[in-house]
Amino acid sequence: MGWSVFFSRLSTSTYSCFNTANGTQLASRLEKADRLAARVKGLLGRRGLESGHGLWIEPCKQIHTFFMRFPIDVVFIDSRHHVLSMRSGFLPWRLSPFLFSARSVLELPTGMLEGRVRVGDRLHFFLNKVEKHAA
Repeated sequence: MGWSVFFSRLSTSTYSCFNTANGTQLASRLEKADRLAARVKGLLGRRGLESGHGLWIEPCKQIHTFFMRFPIDVVFIDSRHHVLSMRSGFLPWRLSPFLFSARSVLELPTGMLEGRVRVGDRLHFFLNKVEKHAA
């Protein structure tokens, strides 16, 4: 198996994320990184994130932005999808705190958290309709 296969696309499925506390949508197209290779790669190699896009890393208790080219908004979530902590405009070349109670992390475009999320809010994730590709 070559390295290109190891570091291939994160996921074939995408998710939408809503804040149940206020009904706002945080992302319409989250890729889920739930395998080791996908978690290691994260957002590395990208030039940015489009509005509504993001990465859902699970399991995850700490992130870094070493070698990244752009800042992100970060949401730490527990196993029941309650928001534990947030960081807006998390800059490249940083290491987040380690949150023992975190189960997963959302990485979103900068500005997505403003007025949309507070600590304690519960997030809900929906699997988006799977797109079939012609062979």
